[in-house]
Amino acid sequence: MQIDIEQITTQAVAWTPRLIAALAILIGFWAIYKITRRPIRYAMKRADFDEVLIRMLVDSVYRYTVFVFGIIMAASQLGINVGAALAGVGVIGIAVGFAAQDSLSNIIAGFLIFWDKPFQIRDWITVSDQYGQVTNITMRSTRIRTRSNTYVIIPNKNIIDEVLTNHSKDGPTRIKVTVGIAYKESIEQAREVILKAISEMDIVLEHPKPNVVVEMLDSSSVNLSVRAWIKNTDHERPVSFQMLEISKTALDDAGIEIPFPHLQLFVDDVKQPVWEQYQSSLANKQVEN
Repeated sequence: MQIDIEQITTQAVAWTPRLIAALAILIGFWAIYKITRRPIRYAMKRADFDEVLIRMLVDSVYRYTVFVFGIIMAASQLGINVGAALAGVGVIGIAVGFAAQDSLSNIIAGFLIFWDKPFQIRDWITVSDQYGQVTNITMRSTRIRTRSNTYVIIPNKNIIDEVLTNHSKDGPTRIKVTVGIAYKESIEQAREVILKAISEMDIVLEHPKPNVVVEMLDSSSVNLSVRAWIKNTDHERPVSFQMLEISKTALDDAGIEIPFPHLQLFVDDVKQPVWEQYQSSLANKQVEN
């Protein structure tokens, strides 16, 4: 097999302008990305976009979009049938979209979370019966660390669909615990005892002041709601446990009864006329039978 040097040289010369044009297009699109990246990031920061969302949109979505367009334009310069290739890519994209509906739903939900900002990293939230601190937000899921130092991965779609409580959104947090006292005890005395004990906790804020109110007249007790404010939400659960213990100890030291659930049954004596009437009715039934 003989190599036709002249033919190869002719084809190389014919392809050189196309190859140079394709390389120029790729370099041009790369330059466009480099030039526009900083202004786009700056504009998104001014619009108060989250840094994670900016990094994902600019460094990933925007970059790959620019490069894909550059590759398509360069391929067209080399004589490749771009239309057929795009049609094939479109069919593949549709098939992948149907196969990954849940993942796409989570990605869209991730965009909404970054846009709406219901919480941020290090916020304490409750969602889907899970309470913990947000450690990471991705396009597919949100990850929280619980008080037991376990990590819970929640799909973003679930977060959008569920009722979410953000415990860290607006600064100081109010802690509330419920303590029951017996009906015979003085509510005012119990209030004074509890407030004195709670006010001695260093972590409890002086303003707003702690307070104790009647929450419910329960079947076995008068339920008091003990409420106090703390500055750092990180201590919400530990402080609530501590308040409950301190309230119990203070009431015990003051001799104020904390009743356990019980049922009180009253039995009245059966009066003689009622008993005689019952016996008479019973005798009449026996005669009739």
